[in-house]
Formats: sequence, structure tokens, C-alpha cells
Amino acid sequence: MTMSLSGVFRFILGFLLAIALLFLAGAGLTRYMLARLATPPPRPNFPNDPSPTAVTSPAASPPVNGAASPVPSPATPPTPAPSPSPTAGFQARVIQPIGLIVRNEPNVDAAQVGSIEFNQELTVLEENADGSWQKVRLSNGTEGWVRGGNTEQMN
Repeated sequence: MTMSLSGVFRFILGFLLAIALLFLAGAGLTRYMLARLATPPPRPNFPNDPSPTAVTSPAASPPVNGAASPVPSPATPPTPAPSPSPTAGFQARVIQPIGLIVRNEPNVDAAQVGSIEFNQELTVLEENADGSWQKVRLSNGTEGWVRGGNTEQMN
């Protein structure tokens, strides 16, 4: 049983070719799967979320009946001007289980000036026009803004 040299060479070449094809297929599949897994899902949009990413772009909604597309909105919504509400100036406590971030302006991009823990007492000084932000004073005298709906008025 003698094997010719060309038969051995053909066997080795075929074996190496098969290994190379398996390696390339595996590398391609791995790259495809990693690209699919590395892409984060789209951010959910909630109707009461004032963040700029929640604003739907005009390009996302097609024009109706051939009407001209609306003028694009600015990237960041203007911060609502604070206005006193009839319920302002009351003692409250934090009902958000993770606590609250106190900011220097009624805006999620504003600088953080403090924080307040769950069930801690504070004084609500005023609310902005739509009630989404409340100006508060903490027990240490710090004043700032917190998201509305996270405090409960105390009796």
C-alpha cells in the first residue's frame, strides 16, 4: 500500500482548505453576532418625559395628504419658566424609593446641587407651570429643583 506523493499533498491541501473555510465561516458568524448584540435597543419614549430624546422628529412622521412637513423642533426643549402654584409653600416628604436628585435649574441637564433620601422631609417652595418640576428647600438650607410627582404633601 504505497501512497503517491501527489496523493498525500492533495490530502494535506484539502485538509488545510477545509480548516480555513471553517475558520472564516466561524469568524464571520462571530462578527455578525457581536454586531447584533452590541447595538442597544431603542430608548422608550414616554408621554411625560421632557428629555430631548423623547421628542419625535418630524422626519419620523410622514406628511399627511401631501402637506408640507412641519418645521423641525429645536434639539433641546426650552426650560419652562417657574411660576408659583396655589399649593406651593408646604411641607412634604419624598415618596420615590430611590431618593431624588436636587438640581440648580428645572432641567435634567442642570447641575446637581444635592440629593435627598426616601421618606425625608423637605419644603416645596413652588412648581413650574406644568407641574413637572418643584423648587424645594432641604433641611440643611439647600434650595433646588426636583422632578414633580415624587413628593407627598404632609398634613
